[in-house]
Amino acid sequence: MNSYLISPKIEQSTGISLYATNTPGIGGAIRQLPEDFIVDEITNRDEQDTGKYLICTLTKTNWDTHHLIRDISRILRISQQRISWAGTKDKNARTTQKISIYDIEESALEKIRLKDVELTVVGRSNKEVTLGDLWGNRFKIIIRSTTLSMDDAKNLVDGTSSAINAMGGVPNFFGIQRFGVQRPITHIVGKKLVEGDIKDAVLEYISRPCPGESEDAYKARQYVMNTKDYKGGLEKYPIRLRFERAMMNYLAADPKDYTGALKVLSPNLRKLFVHAFQSYLFNRILSIRIEKGIPINHALPGDIVCFKNAVGLPDTARLQLVKEDTLDGINNLLQRGRAFVTAPLIGYDTPMCKGILQEIEQTVIEKEAVNTEGFKMPTVPELASKGLRREIIIPVDPEYRVINDTLNSGCVAVELEFTLQKGAYATTVLREYMKEQNPR
Repeated sequence: MNSYLISPKIEQSTGISLYATNTPGIGGAIRQLPEDFIVDEITNRDEQDTGKYLICTLTKTNWDTHHLIRDISRILRISQQRISWAGTKDKNARTTQKISIYDIEESALEKIRLKDVELTVVGRSNKEVTLGDLWGNRFKIIIRSTTLSMDDAKNLVDGTSSAINAMGGVPNFFGIQRFGVQRPITHIVGKKLVEGDIKDAVLEYISRPCPGESEDAYKARQYVMNTKDYKGGLEKYPIRLRFERAMMNYLAADPKDYTGALKVLSPNLRKLFVHAFQSYLFNRILSIRIEKGIPINHALPGDIVCFKNAVGLPDTARLQLVKEDTLDGINNLLQRGRAFVTAPLIGYDTPMCKGILQEIEQTVIEKEAVNTEGFKMPTVPELASKGLRREIIIPVDPEYRVINDTLNSGCVAVELEFTLQKGAYATTVLREYMKEQNPR
């Protein structure tokens, strides 16, 4: 078993136990300006001139996707369910992506005059934009406030980049924002849902206090956790906690209908809870694989691999179990970037590995006391998840520049540019360079 640098506690709580590179980190901070974190979606869609759905390019700065969609729906006086998108983008960033709006005219967009929001019509379609309707994302990110000299920063970045190249990329961990940056608890809510405990799931989301959040929110959650006084909680919860307040408003009228309170949230947000639990299990499985010294860009018999798509990124719709007689050929494809090893996003019918890889997957299932049948979600069947496989590597080779930090006098900044496949997190790349003890 190899020796690896240990992750900060907050990352360990999301299933990430280590770093894949042993090089020293540059430290620093990201998102000191929204323009320090630029995300451009790489679409896989071609739009038409006609159709039930209006297709727009949405550029937003410093907006949470779910909050913005809610505000847009209110302005247009339509249900949030008529607006859909391919992937939830970072809040503290400048992001560009496609969205679709059902049964609306282009002229209606003139009503939307929100700060730092731009909507541009690109066509129409009879198919809405749905989760996963993208190839990936392009990133341009600045890491500021490093305490290094220009030469030291360049040497450290060079060293980490060399280590990443030797691995063929970085582990495809789900980043902390998948679980909540200030309150990383969405996977805990998801586990409760999979266990069929809707009440505890709702209470976890509404009232579990976390050390990383503001004092007023912490105290308000503590109050509701101790008292279950939802009406009183509405007087204490900060206005910014919109989702929690909406759920408590429902419970104040019907304190025992926890399923109804859950359904106050949008379908996409509810699904994120279950997906977050699957993401936690994935992180655990991938961490154990690395701890055991099993490469992420080399297959063993019993692995399941996927193949590249038209733009060279992983396509998990095409899977193959690796056997002894196909091992050499598959590893040749892996080295050429034409195939990728996968791990499971566990559901009720997920393709599982064989041999030692199956042992790793089963160990996590048993330690987390997961009943995979629970993913059928009989009490909320719309959240059911069959499960699938996900590539365990981000085949990334960042371009980088070491520059003077124009915001922080005497400091050095590092600018990174790279493209990631859909579902991959830029912070998973950044963490290998920064190795910060407080990833928030």
